[in-house]
Amino acid sequence: MGGDHAPGEVCKGALAACSKYPDLEVVLVGDGSQIEMSIQGAEPFVTKRIHIVHTDEFITMDESPTVAFRKKKKASIRMVMDMVKSGDAQGCISAGNTGAVVAGGVLILGRIEGIDRPGLGVPIPLPNRITLLIDVGATVRCKPINLYQFAIMGEIYMKNTLGVKSPVVALLSNGEEEIKGDEVVCEARNMLAGGNMEFMGYVEGKDIPLGVADVVVCDGFTGNALLKFIEGVGEALYKLLKEEMEQRVLPKVGFLFLLPMLKEIWGRFDYEKYGGTPLLGVNGVVIKAHGRSKARAIDNALKVASDFANHRGVDLIRDGLDRGGM
Repeated sequence: MGGDHAPGEVCKGALAACSKYPDLEVVLVGDGSQIEMSIQGAEPFVTKRIHIVHTDEFITMDESPTVAFRKKKKASIRMVMDMVKSGDAQGCISAGNTGAVVAGGVLILGRIEGIDRPGLGVPIPLPNRITLLIDVGATVRCKPINLYQFAIMGEIYMKNTLGVKSPVVALLSNGEEEIKGDEVVCEARNMLAGGNMEFMGYVEGKDIPLGVADVVVCDGFTGNALLKFIEGVGEALYKLLKEEMEQRVLPKVGFLFLLPMLKEIWGRFDYEKYGGTPLLGVNGVVIKAHGRSKARAIDNALKVASDFANHRGVDLIRDGLDRGGM
């Protein structure tokens, strides 16, 4: 029930995923009558793998996550977390309240032993690679150990889920020199430099779009602001280009020749292509989809969840922490 286009687009995404992946089963948790209307007319070989669990309680985007989570025992987000914990589901996806998703992961599923705080990692498509930005909102105020653990979890995710053989890890700071950064960032840098990973040191915000690293580590406040800025720049450039085309004749003609290339470039920065963001560090597969997700994004988020579960992502993080001496 979470997100700007729920439950209709969420249901469409589930139907699309089940039509492509014959071994996938999806449980839709929310208003049963709305869900049933949204899946009417689908092929029987698809709907037989769609299950509906009804609830009248939902956590809205403007509610306090922890308060709502404790009060609403039958909230849809809470119910899907319970299903993952009990083993009735191998993973869960939500396009709803990010704070509620994080709270559910911590309160219901619990943290992996040794993990102090979970992190949300967003894959950002760049010209020469995909860069995982972690954290983007799960842990706003971080300690050095949090940043260090984000790096370990991000490296494991990129290696085992996205197939990067030797992920390069960087730490976001206000300069490349070792003297830059506050006390938290400086201490995290020392920890990462002594860790068992390919750590390149500091990067600045300007370096991220150039694809200099496979994993970029930062606190949740900075990461969330940076992610929203990247999204905003993309939308602003699109609007600016459209306005220029409407005002001038020659650019309109040139635009016809540039259109195929522009579509390809725009597609590389399409968040829907990558579906969702894994909440790393909790005892279960939890994928946070964008609040504006439509059917295609939900479809891809289900693929992300399925791959993470099939690749034993949680176990791999647990094993990686053990090898790292955490």
